Amino acid sequence: MIDVDHKASLLRDRVLQAPRMGQRRLVAIVGAPASGKSTLAERLAEKLCAAACPSQVVPMDGFHLHNQILVDRQLLSKKGAPETFDARGLLHLVERLHDESDVFFPLFDRQRDISIVGAGFIAPNSDTIIIEGNYLLLDAPVWRDLSQHWDLSIMLEVALSELRERLIQRWLDFGLPRDKAIARAEENDLVNAQVVTMHSLDADFIV
Repeated sequence: MIDVDHKASLLRDRVLQAPRMGQRRLVAIVGAPASGKSTLAERLAEKLCAAACPSQVVPMDGFHLHNQILVDRQLLSKKGAPETFDARGLLHLVERLHDESDVFFPLFDRQRDISIVGAGFIAPNSDTIIIEGNYLLLDAPVWRDLSQHWDLSIMLEVALSELRERLIQRWLDFGLPRDKAIARAEENDLVNAQVVTMHSLDADFIV
């Protein structure tokens, strides 16, 4: 199995060769929950920066709706599904990332389970922005409008059996007892994983 560092090296060369639609190059890294998007995105950004290509990561998770809104809409048990995100807000941000010089974005604090508005900032010298998230290629209203903005899109493919183990371990690490960790993984996260697998548009590159 190719390790993350090697994957990032291969993708760095692919990114550097990709044409761009605006002043900044926009790269989407897409995959199911626990597929390794965040780790790969950070490692890729490091390698691009080392290659004199200043890069930053923008996680889609900053667009989680607040828990009280999910409670009011009876969606809290489905948190992480497409309808529990502010898809239009994400699209508006992506539209600005190409060329605007002064761009802030929200970040998700997993420990507190809350999004923080304006917690991230795109540096003026950033050449490439790596956006990572589950639904960046989702073939559904609003979400599909994102695809026209990617200069390069990358899909991570991981077997469901492997995702299941990773997801259970994730919830165990957050302090859930094993039975609840298994339930959280199987009843919510793996359902969302299948949405990504079955309803995403084609990516430019599959890892």
